[in-house]
Amino acid sequence: MILRFWGVRGSIAVPGIDTARYGGNTSCVEVTAPGLPSLVFDCGTGARQLGRALLAREERELHVLFSHFHMDHVFGFPFFGPIFAPSFSTTVSAPAFHPDGAKDRISRYLNGVFHPLRLPEVPGHIVYDAIRPARPFTRGPWEIVGFALNHPGGACAYRATLGSRSVVYVTDTAPLSRPGEGLAGGGLPNGREAQFIDFLRGADVVVFDTMFTLPEYLEKMTWGHSYPEYAVAVCDAADVRSLYLFHHAPDATDADLDLLAEHWAGHARVRVRVAREGEEVNLEG
Repeated sequence: MILRFWGVRGSIAVPGIDTARYGGNTSCVEVTAPGLPSLVFDCGTGARQLGRALLAREERELHVLFSHFHMDHVFGFPFFGPIFAPSFSTTVSAPAFHPDGAKDRISRYLNGVFHPLRLPEVPGHIVYDAIRPARPFTRGPWEIVGFALNHPGGACAYRATLGSRSVVYVTDTAPLSRPGEGLAGGGLPNGREAQFIDFLRGADVVVFDTMFTLPEYLEKMTWGHSYPEYAVAVCDAADVRSLYLFHHAPDATDADLDLLAEHWAGHARVRVRVAREGEEVNLEG
């Protein structure tokens, strides 16, 4: 079981010399296993390169799960190669009450106004499905469950399990407790945090939105993003094996992220790493 980072930024793509090592593409994460269809979490600008890689493989089935439909998570979808290949079968899932609702959310972007391509013009075979957080579902051999996050307009985390291995994708979310309370205040988790800890419990890898520093979060509490101290506290409480800090701020340079990685190396019970575009994580290793 392999996790690959194709885009690790939040809000807007930031290519350039200051972001070359950690990457400037927005959110897109893939989970694969030999001979199985890929799981793709979000289609930010990183989806373009992922699509090119998928077209070069033998597998012709994949599953895309959207956390929500803010632009940095959907901008790469009309540049995603498999949706233009009639040989591909792509299932697109998103938080919604019914499949037409999931399709409608994509069609609002691919409508000839915000993008020249209209959804009915896409030649690939796409099936749309609605998911409801906390209701388990399957995608091929993958067992998946969602969790509702704290983000303007809503967002959904996903836990994907294959055999004994589990990956959790958590973006975008602010803490589930207010400053000074619950885990955010260094105390016991509140009720919602306790549910979140159960959702994360024992995961091999958690990819967690840590766009802000703590001072930045206190200035922008309504923006719906978290900070490393909170992610570490939650993952420590849930006995997570590895935590990848993710959804990096556009202004965070490679040097800034180096300092972040250095700060958290060995400073928590959970193994903490900073997500890097192009990195592969072998869950068997």
